[in-house]
Order: sequence, then structure tokens, then C-alpha cells
Amino acid sequence: MPREIHWTDAEEIGIQLAEKFPGVDPLTVRFTDLHRYVTELEGFADDPARSNEPCLEAIQMAWHDEFQEAQK
Repeated sequence: MPREIHWTDAEEIGIQLAEKFPGVDPLTVRFTDLHRYVTELEGFADDPARSNEPCLEAIQMAWHDEFQEAQK
């Protein structure tokens, strides 16, 4: 069973999103879609209503770091 992830696990979520959506530039993803992508991840165990803009921004930036690394 995968470990549980929560909104505060931005780095882990960024890694998982980069693996699930290779080639997708995270900066082009709307926050409404990002919210859905995160809540649909295997192991996501947080309250979907607990997300907020700073949390989603942190996840987006972590995903963007992974995206940039994969582009090298």
C-alpha cells in the first residue's frame, strides 16, 4: 500500500504528478485541475476541502521543478 500523502507533502505530490503526467508543463495547469489531479493520486488521504492557494502553488512549483529536471 502506498504511503499516505497530504496537502503539505508538496514535494512528494510534485514527484507523483510528474510521473503521472510526463510532458505536461505544470504552469499551464489551472488550479481547479491541479486540485483534482492531487485528490485522485493513489495514497491521497487528506480532506479535499483543506486545500488553499498557497498549498496549490507549492505543489505546482514542486511539480515544475520535476518537470524542468526531466527536460534536461
